[in-house]
Amino acid sequence: MHFGIPGVLEKNKANQDRYNLTAYIYDILDFPWELQYRQWRPDLIGDIRGEVIEAGVGTGRNLKYYSADVNLTAVDFSPSMLRHAMTRVRGARCRVRFLCEDACRMNSVPTGHYDWVIATFLCCVIPDELQHLAIAEFSRILKPGGRFRLVEMIHSKNSAIRARQNLFAPFVRKVYGAGFDRDTLSHIEQSDELQVTATRFLKHDVYLLIEGVRK
Repeated sequence: MHFGIPGVLEKNKANQDRYNLTAYIYDILDFPWELQYRQWRPDLIGDIRGEVIEAGVGTGRNLKYYSADVNLTAVDFSPSMLRHAMTRVRGARCRVRFLCEDACRMNSVPTGHYDWVIATFLCCVIPDELQHLAIAEFSRILKPGGRFRLVEMIHSKNSAIRARQNLFAPFVRKVYGAGFDRDTLSHIEQSDELQVTATRFLKHDVYLLIEGVRK
């Protein structure tokens, strides 16, 4: 894994260490939420075709939903998470190549190669001050006209939901290194190369789907 930008290693090292440990119980910890996520995955993944990179593939929950017409590069910065994802490749119809890289600096990923970038709950883990690096990488590796689809969690404006989020926030931060306060949509909107084409909430005003295109 190569970072190449001063400060990126230090800022992401804690999260990398966290996931190398959490990987062994990640699916157990995530199970209550996965009961909801598994209902969304077919629609989020099923229509994807071509050269695809999934950034932050985690334990590979999305793998079985990709079409046979997909050539997938599955990226994660945690070797332990990738090892768990590899156990799910037997259930995948697509061709899969696993790659241990940080989404903020995917040095071995070619420029302008991909038709799609997919990321589910990646940017809410990346520190907000590093989000522009991941967005720039998405832009770099997409072909002109290539598309992206991201799912993230954000703070709700509903007081009752926000109170529950505040209750769970310490757990989410400690176990997943994630936060509800990331501003991924704004970072994408500030990009000169990426254009947001659609946004919608999958549930309440928390689970935000962001779709767009490389100009």
